[in-house]
Amino acid sequence: MKKTITILLGGAAALLLALALLAPSLLGFSVTQLGSAVRVATGMGAKLACSARFVSGFGEARILDDLASYSPANRLLDLQYGDNTVSAALLGMGETSASYREGLGCALDIGDTGALDKVRLQPVVTNGEEWPLGNGVSTIDGELQRRVEAQVARDNAAGLQTRALVVVQAGRLVAEAYGAGIDAQTPLLGWSMGKSLTAMMQGRMETLGLADGSARPVFAAWEGDERADIALEDLLHMSSGLDFDETYAPGSDSTRMLFSAHSASDVAMVSPAAFAPGAHFSYSSGTTNLIARWMHEQLGGDVQASLDFFQNEILQPLGMAHTVFEVDPSGVFVGSSYIYASGRDWARLGQLMLNRGEWNGEQLLSADWVARAATPNGSANEPRYGYQFWLNGGGDALRYPQLPADAYFMQGNRAQVVMISPSTNTVVVRLGWSAGKYPTGENFAELLPQH
Repeated sequence: MKKTITILLGGAAALLLALALLAPSLLGFSVTQLGSAVRVATGMGAKLACSARFVSGFGEARILDDLASYSPANRLLDLQYGDNTVSAALLGMGETSASYREGLGCALDIGDTGALDKVRLQPVVTNGEEWPLGNGVSTIDGELQRRVEAQVARDNAAGLQTRALVVVQAGRLVAEAYGAGIDAQTPLLGWSMGKSLTAMMQGRMETLGLADGSARPVFAAWEGDERADIALEDLLHMSSGLDFDETYAPGSDSTRMLFSAHSASDVAMVSPAAFAPGAHFSYSSGTTNLIARWMHEQLGGDVQASLDFFQNEILQPLGMAHTVFEVDPSGVFVGSSYIYASGRDWARLGQLMLNRGEWNGEQLLSADWVARAATPNGSANEPRYGYQFWLNGGGDALRYPQLPADAYFMQGNRAQVVMISPSTNTVVVRLGWSAGKYPTGENFAELLPQH
C-alpha cells in the first residue's frame, strides 16, 4: 500500500514539475505564479463552462475549445457537469465550482451565496409583432442577407468563429446569419459589451431621477481621502484616476475580480488614486463594477430589487427575452463582463441608443444622456471613449477609418461588437470567439448602406 501511495505521489509530482517547466514557454505564466494560475484556470473554467452549458446551451467539446483559446493549460482542466453545476480542477488542484440559477445564470460558489437562491424572476413577455417590439421578422433584404451570410462563411473559414451577425437599418432587422449550433435565440457572452449596458442602466436611473452623475463622493468609504473628488461621471468615462491592474495575468486585479472574489467590486473598491479625476483615461473593468455596486446600493442593496429594476426598466420594455445579466457570489451585477444576450437582443440595445433613448413612445433614456454617452471624455491621453462606449471619432484619428466618424461601439473580448452609426441609421452586431485580430472596420463597412 505504501509503495502504491508513493507511486501516485510521484506521478502527481511529475505532473506538477511538467506543468512548472511548461509554464513560461507554453502556458504563458512563470513557475512563481503557479498557485495564482491554478486559481484563475479553475475559476475561469467553472464559471465560463457553467454559463456556456446552461445559458448558451453549448456542448462540452466547444466549451473546452473556447477555454483553451485563452491558455493551453485549460485543456488540462477536469470539468465535471452536474444538473445545475460545473466543477473544475487542474491536475487535482484548486477545485472550484459554479452554480446555475434560472434567470440569474451562473455564479462561482464562493462564500455565502444564499441570497441568490431566494431570487425569483418572471419571464419577459413578448408578442408576435415585428422586431424590435416583437420577434417577427419579415423585413430581410435579400441582397444584404447574401452579403451577411458570405461574411460569416468567410470569417469561419478563416477560423474567426463568428457566431452571430445581425444588421439593422432604419429600425428594421434587414439581415442576420448564425454559426453552427447558434440561432436567433441563443444568448451569447458579450464580455466587455456589458460595460455599455451597465452605463445604460445608470442612464435609466438618471432619467428616472435616481442618479446624479456629478455627485461626489461616489462611496462614503472614499470621503476624506483623495478619492472623494471622483464623480460617477469619472467612473463612466474610465477616468476616475484609480490604480487598477487590468492585465489578465495570474494574480492581477482583473483575474482576482472575475475568477476568485466573493464580491467583484471589492477589488477595485480599495484601489488607490493614481491620477486626478478626469485627467487620465485608463481602461478598467474594476471601474465598471464600481458603477454596478453603486447602483446596487442605490436600489437598496438587495439582490431581488436590483434584478427587478433590470427586468422592469430594461428587459421588459425592450422585449429582451433572451438575455441574462449575471451577478457575483455576493449578488451584485458583474457589469464589466457577464452579460449573455442573443444577437437580436444586443441589436435592441444598439437601436435604443440610435433612437436617442426612445422606445415605443417612451423615453427610457433621456436624449441628453445618450448624447453625453457618445461624447468624447476630457482626458489628455484618450478622448475617444464616452460613457462605457468606444468612440470612432473625437481624437487625432478615427479608430476605424473605414467607418463613419460618428459611429460608436460596445466592444468586448473575442471581438464582440455592437456598432451604432447615427449618420447611416445602422446598427451592426457581431458576436463570436476570435482569439486574434478581427477586421471590424473592413467587415462592417461592407454592411453599411450602399450609395
